[in-house]
Amino acid sequence: MSLAAASADTGDTAWLLAATALVLLMTPGLALFYGGMVRTKSVLNMLMMSFVSIALVTVVWLAAGFSLTFGEDAAGGLIGGLEHIGMSGLGPDSVQGTVPTLLFATFQLTFAIITAALVSGAVADRAKFGAWLVFVPVWALLVYVPVAHWVWGPGGWILEKLGALDFAGGLPVEIVSGASGLALCLVLGPRMGFKKDSMRPHNLPMVMLGAGLLWFGWFGFNAGSALGANGLAAAAFLNTLAAGCTGLLGWLFVEQKRDGHPTTLGAASGAVAGLVAITPSCGSVSLLGALIVGLTAGAVCSYAVSWKFKLNYDDSLDVVGVHLVGGVIGTLLIGVFAVESMTGGAEGLLYGGGLAQLGKQLLAVVVVAVYAFAVTYGIGKLIDVTMGFRASEEQEQTGLDLTVHAETAYDHGVLGHGAPVSSSVVPHAQKVIPQA
Repeated sequence: MSLAAASADTGDTAWLLAATALVLLMTPGLALFYGGMVRTKSVLNMLMMSFVSIALVTVVWLAAGFSLTFGEDAAGGLIGGLEHIGMSGLGPDSVQGTVPTLLFATFQLTFAIITAALVSGAVADRAKFGAWLVFVPVWALLVYVPVAHWVWGPGGWILEKLGALDFAGGLPVEIVSGASGLALCLVLGPRMGFKKDSMRPHNLPMVMLGAGLLWFGWFGFNAGSALGANGLAAAAFLNTLAAGCTGLLGWLFVEQKRDGHPTTLGAASGAVAGLVAITPSCGSVSLLGALIVGLTAGAVCSYAVSWKFKLNYDDSLDVVGVHLVGGVIGTLLIGVFAVESMTGGAEGLLYGGGLAQLGKQLLAVVVVAVYAFAVTYGIGKLIDVTMGFRASEEQEQTGLDLTVHAETAYDHGVLGHGAPVSSSVVPHAQKVIPQA
């Protein structure tokens, strides 16, 4: 995306301002979604991992991330240049397309934030908070930023050289977070009691509220990626709604058939799976395509979340099963259902495009997944060797809320306000706070 000068359109600017706020809201929504899914002893830690990601990624993005992602290509489609380090050369009058460049940079920042926060779900209940503070900025620069440049940056090889399509982040957000989550949960190993103890969500109403906020914010995520108040934004908006609905229904259908019970957790997870899958494809497929993409993701992801028990990787909150698998489905199905009226050129297999676009999508998926997994695994291992990435056995058993943050979400098991606990009374508090 070129940063060439132009005049800003007030309508496009107003829409992107709203969309940016919507996408930022997704991270607190994710915090609630994840927080409700963990046990009571680590809910605050889960919330903190999302909220601190907002601060850490923002600093990294403004310092170097934006320039390396959207600066003029400096390495054959692999990374951007350094001309905007510290946001230099950008002011109120700088324009990207029809919107202010500073607004465009902020909009893209919100994508980087939630991608980092998504990874935290794979290592819930057992990661050192201090290690997470080190991991996020390093990971953002070495994993997220390069992939985002490949997909969206000027000269990026995936879009401009390969010709693969990704409208709103199936590759840099969904597949990167899922592959990175898989790598990190392998570095840390499974939680104590994995496959033995009950680790059910402690607060399903919180999960449903978080899913609702995610869905609401996703309209900014996908429709905002049109970067204008136009017909493409409207189509992406409708496709997002439709896929979320069929994702929900697909997951519930599988649950009913497999388990005999449609659950609230299934409804929330299915909606998210549909939204994940439509993220890359919402600007490429018709409404019918969006309905099929969402339904496919809801059904397939409902099975994929159980793979961790068979393959023995403890993806605590199903980042792999929902985001990696859903992202792969949505990205690949562009090669099947893409229509010229949406893409402006490329067509999928079912619309006369042959296998060419599907092949491009597959190559992009494989390269991004392998890169994100390998680099994240390396970062995680380095942190684990130097400072330790996993919390101690005592901290994990007692819960990270008390041992790390000296707070509890629920006093004595009763829903209410957890008061700060001083370090001098933590041992006593540990004895009276019930374990979930």
